[in-house]
Amino acid sequence: MLTLDVVPERSLGCEQWEFVLGMHFCQAVAIIQSQVGIIKGVQVLYSDKNPLDIDLILDLPQDGIRFIFHPVFQRLKMIEIVNLKNIKLKYCGMVFNSPEVMPTIQQVEHTFGATHPGVFDAEKQTFTLNFRGISFCFNVDSKFQAGSAQCGLGSLQFASGTSPNVSRVIIFSGSPLPGQDILNIPSHPLSCYKGLTYLERLEVQRDLKNTKGFMIQLYLEGSGSNRGRKVTYNREINFGMSCQDVTSMLGTPSQIFYKSEDKMKIHSPNVHRHISVPRRSDYFFNYFTLGFDILFDAKTHKIKKFIVHTNFPGHYNFNIYHRCEFNIALTSEKSKFNLSNDCKKYDKKSKPITVNTFTKWDEISEKLKHSERPVVLNRGSSENSTNPFGSTFCYGYQDMVFEVMQNQHIASITFYKSDIEDDV
Repeated sequence: MLTLDVVPERSLGCEQWEFVLGMHFCQAVAIIQSQVGIIKGVQVLYSDKNPLDIDLILDLPQDGIRFIFHPVFQRLKMIEIVNLKNIKLKYCGMVFNSPEVMPTIQQVEHTFGATHPGVFDAEKQTFTLNFRGISFCFNVDSKFQAGSAQCGLGSLQFASGTSPNVSRVIIFSGSPLPGQDILNIPSHPLSCYKGLTYLERLEVQRDLKNTKGFMIQLYLEGSGSNRGRKVTYNREINFGMSCQDVTSMLGTPSQIFYKSEDKMKIHSPNVHRHISVPRRSDYFFNYFTLGFDILFDAKTHKIKKFIVHTNFPGHYNFNIYHRCEFNIALTSEKSKFNLSNDCKKYDKKSKPITVNTFTKWDEISEKLKHSERPVVLNRGSSENSTNPFGSTFCYGYQDMVFEVMQNQHIASITFYKSDIEDDV
């Protein structure tokens, strides 16, 4: 049985680890992975069809805890304790729920102090006591009328001399308003920065048909006089920059990955070209907390590709990267031909199209002259060749490759320098 400390408006945890409101989904999963054998039977709940409308949930049924994440920001917005029989809870060192201590109304009032009158829901037959940052829900027998509860649940009379136990505890940020859901989404807390750098936003710099570079806004905990504060700064990354330039701009990557093979090479027109130079291995700088990868050429050690990841649940790479919030302004070219006097006049009109992390492919595909036949991509590792999430589809457009999931959400976008010839 877990013994955890409750901190209203902040967290649920112990000396070894802590789930903090506002932390990223990836960070919460990392805590669970570090507690193998202690935290068991974890489930990830999400919507395949509407991943942006329905909350992303880490469910711990054996411990009676649910961590609820905002589906867009993927940050922890609420913690629910739904089965108090499977957990031991403390507040400021005082135990208010355990096999020996029943979480009654009197116990809650004794531990947390006075509060405003509770809210009675006659339809659900529940009564809720709200404190700042935490709420306690009680299941109330139908014989207690709503009118008797206007002064607070503690004033009700119970025939047996006992009071109901807490059925659910909710930890959140701020103060809930009566009749409204908890809408306050906490910002990423400094305690979760862990000395790493995170992405605020990414703007893709383009001309009519080519990507020039990327304007990246980053944030991290400051140093010196700014220690304990969030500090943001901008960096510009362009194709052709060296790995030393990138490191000086973005810092050390989370991981360096060397390509052993290129499964997309078969689609290159030069695939059958003889190898005239010794084999070299291109390599990626993986920036997991920034949500993107940078591929360097093995010969020149300069940027040749850039990949952004949207981190949608249901994708093979889900939870490896933080979500990259990017913005791309594309130009759609529509041609009209006017045949008169054997002269063909070309009339080109351009319409701007905005693509971001949450844009669906079917919303923009009709406006782009992309490759008609997609490449089917089915990932799998050498240890486990099965992919439970199914294949994705890759569409080429100008100097970009859009990887599209079956629900039409964009999983990743690859940008490549169009005048570079790949070496085997």
